[in-house]
Amino acid sequence: MSDRFPETGGAGLGTVVPARDESVVDAERLPGEGRWDEMRRFAKTQPVGVASLLVIVAFVVLAVAAPLVAPFDPVAQDRTAFLVGPSGKHVLGTDDLGRDILSRIIHGSRISLYVGAATIAVSMVIGTLIGIGAGYIGGAADGVLQGIIDAVLSIPPLVLALFVAALLGPSIRNVILALSILEIPRFARIARGEMQRVRSEDFVDAAVALGASKVRVMLRHGLPNILPSLIIVASLGFGIVIVAEAALSFLGIGTPPPNPSWGLMLSQGTTYFQTAPWLVVFPGLAISLAVLAFNLFGDALRDFLDPKLVK
Repeated sequence: MSDRFPETGGAGLGTVVPARDESVVDAERLPGEGRWDEMRRFAKTQPVGVASLLVIVAFVVLAVAAPLVAPFDPVAQDRTAFLVGPSGKHVLGTDDLGRDILSRIIHGSRISLYVGAATIAVSMVIGTLIGIGAGYIGGAADGVLQGIIDAVLSIPPLVLALFVAALLGPSIRNVILALSILEIPRFARIARGEMQRVRSEDFVDAAVALGASKVRVMLRHGLPNILPSLIIVASLGFGIVIVAEAALSFLGIGTPPPNPSWGLMLSQGTTYFQTAPWLVVFPGLAISLAVLAFNLFGDALRDFLDPKLVK
């Protein structure tokens, strides 16, 4: 980051010219590179990231257009087609109630992506606000925050999620709340560490010298500089949330039936695994593909935004 120090000149003797605080994304953009050039460089240097992004986009499109794309109603029962294997009519087969597996997987993507997006959005907003506040102000508030974060992170994530979800009862809203409690400390820790780094920069000192309030420094100067790190954490956390939601639904305290959740489909299919393996294989592949895509995209973003790797 290139910072401009106090100088005198046309504005009058002793006038302080504020430093321009560039975000990490701007700082890592090559000289003369625009947004489109940056996207082309990402496509050139991160082919795996581009492929994973295309998979994510495909899942999003399927989720949004599920009523139009799915060949059958995901909860409609065909009593003449119980446990039918993959065929021309039912491409991925049917379950024990005659429901089309492909349609349930397509509609299940809506629940997984909705839970993931809502959880990450809530966790990112709350965790970031807590983290940048503690990182900039420090003192007793920072100490209390660190104690709470360490206490929450010391509990196995699945155990904590099970406890909260079981306490609140099975529903999509309660699943989002339970998973948000898991993710908020992670965002808070990253935001706190990054804010402590930004706090020592010269442009922050210049802003304070000009009379900027703490809130303005944190939101106007701190937040843009830590946002790339938070985006990386969010993309990696998305896959974790999808797996956690599937685990809760698999155990019967997540998305309630008859909603076509991937985890619930796995749970219901285990009874017939030996005679109808497609009930488990196809939902499992959907979960694996979605989680792999988000993890690879997060890794690609991390490598791309790392200034040490910019060429």
